[in-house]
Amino acid sequence: MGERIEFYWLPHCTTCQKAALFLEERGIALEQRRDLKMEPLTRAEVERLARLVGGARELFSKRARKYRALGLDKRELSDDEMLRLMAEEYTFIKRPVLIIGERAIAGFTPKAYERFLQR
Repeated sequence: MGERIEFYWLPHCTTCQKAALFLEERGIALEQRRDLKMEPLTRAEVERLARLVGGARELFSKRARKYRALGLDKRELSDDEMLRLMAEEYTFIKRPVLIIGERAIAGFTPKAYERFLQR
């Protein structure tokens, strides 16, 4: 593939495991994996990932337990609020995040990864 590949994940997340297996079955080696819990992202890193995936809304996970617990589901969050929350709490980051070169995708479905890899 030649381009730099980055993979941000949680090792115990089944969706992340499925994505890693999907890539490995296609001969894409994930030599560098970053555990979002063990190696939290800085605000600058979150901003970079958001830019690469198409914005904070594409990177922000509304499935995080804290999303409802904090009442965030009852109001509209600004991009800045989402970026702050993701930098403070890894569970707000939609995962896994796959970066190839300067392109990225957050979350995993086989169909979305197929399209992403064909670009």
